Amino acid sequence: MRASASTLWFLGVGAAAALTHLAVFALVQARIWPELANALGFCIAFFVSFAGHRLLSFKDAATSVGTSLARFAVTALAGFVSNELVFVLLLRALKMPALLALLVALVFAAGQTFLLSRFWAFRR
Repeated sequence: MRASASTLWFLGVGAAAALTHLAVFALVQARIWPELANALGFCIAFFVSFAGHRLLSFKDAATSVGTSLARFAVTALAGFVSNELVFVLLLRALKMPALLALLVALVFAAGQTFLLSRFWAFRR
């Protein structure tokens, strides 16, 4: 697959996963700590992200589904750690509204996730 098509699929799948993450967060944030709402959103969006990236963004991956899943789990967890750190910094230290802080944190982590996905988790 051409790099530009892969990038477009990555952006589309990432947007779908981010919207899933944001929707879950918005639904539960009033009932639990924002940090836990962020984690729950991540857990649900993980499956949207993996399926979309495996089937669309990196469909020509040379790795098995199991290998890609294990590598993507590490990649996604690394992205979540950076997401959560940025989210907590913006939310607690800078007093940014929770939904805006999450949106900024998701964008921040997306670049890292793309690089790790492209060159390691779904290596061609």
